[in-house]
Amino acid sequence: MPVTYLNDILLGVIEGITEFLPISSTGHLLVAQHWLGARSDTYNIVIQAGAILAVTLIYWQRITGLLLNWRRPENRDYLIKLGLAFGITAVLGLLAKKLGFELPTTIQPVAWALVLGGIWMIAAEYFAARKPDCATITLRVAIAVGIAQVVAGVFPGLSRSGTTIFVAMLLGTSNRAAATEFAFLVGIPTMYAASAYEVAKQLQAGAASEDWTALGVAFIASTITAFVSVKWLLTYIRTHDFRIFAYYRIAFGGLLLVLAGAGLITA
Repeated sequence: MPVTYLNDILLGVIEGITEFLPISSTGHLLVAQHWLGARSDTYNIVIQAGAILAVTLIYWQRITGLLLNWRRPENRDYLIKLGLAFGITAVLGLLAKKLGFELPTTIQPVAWALVLGGIWMIAAEYFAARKPDCATITLRVAIAVGIAQVVAGVFPGLSRSGTTIFVAMLLGTSNRAAATEFAFLVGIPTMYAASAYEVAKQLQAGAASEDWTALGVAFIASTITAFVSVKWLLTYIRTHDFRIFAYYRIAFGGLLLVLAGAGLITA
């Protein structure tokens, strides 16, 4: 196998591990691509779709149960809230893109987002732990999760999963498993739509510069790794909180700032 494809496997593995753990796939891919070579926006967004495919497979029974039994009031209510969160993300996300609201994806802004996001997670865990256990998804939570996805997109390094999960927990869905499930299910149509949008743009441009074989290799690696990673996370949060990820974010972000300050990595 050509070395370049081994690099693609490594990038896919990094994406699969980090996309749904609340530690920012953007930050890790940015560092990895500093050493392995930069990839296109299309490449990055499509390998994210590989991670989304893994989550789709994991939640397949839940998804089909909701759709096939949509007449049940509780399922219909949940689907409406998923649709509301996705709709808010889609509208605000397109608006943010048109207006150019996005921080540059470079080391220092991403490193600061990692550190500040870690501090935010520790604070959020502290306050969420003092709320009574609740697995209900309210309209307020659905709206906030939709907005949080856009905020995470505008500020690379925040982590889409971490931002949405903790917003849900702080606004009433204090049960970690319920907040995580809703955040992940909203992420499915969001990332599929983003991937389709980017691929359509690439095809319109002729797709001449994209190595689709390399992208396919990374996509498969991302899918397999994300499946294992998310399965582990769902088991882990049954008996643990998210603070270990917060500590890791702060340490990793701090290391990036030191390396950037020393000129060992491009700022």
